[in-house]
Amino acid sequence: MTAFEWVGYAAGTLTTIAFVPQVLHVWKTKRADDLHIGTLVIFTVGVALWVVYGIAVRELPVILANAVTLVLQCAIIFLKVRYGRAGR
Repeated sequence: MTAFEWVGYAAGTLTTIAFVPQVLHVWKTKRADDLHIGTLVIFTVGVALWVVYGIAVRELPVILANAVTLVLQCAIIFLKVRYGRAGR
């Protein structure tokens, strides 16, 4: 494995785990009214496209990082839809 591949895995890991606290926070508080659904959807589509790109160029760090991020983003969107109007 090259140094650049290690950089790719490190970058993917850090940018992916950045979403874990958001998922846990919304799940724990059952509040997502401060999250903008448009931003979530646009970002999620972008991440899905990164997965497609990663598959096309056969870059495992791109595929793995974005696949996990896609799952986390889908969870955030689900929680947003479920809890987005809490407290209203």
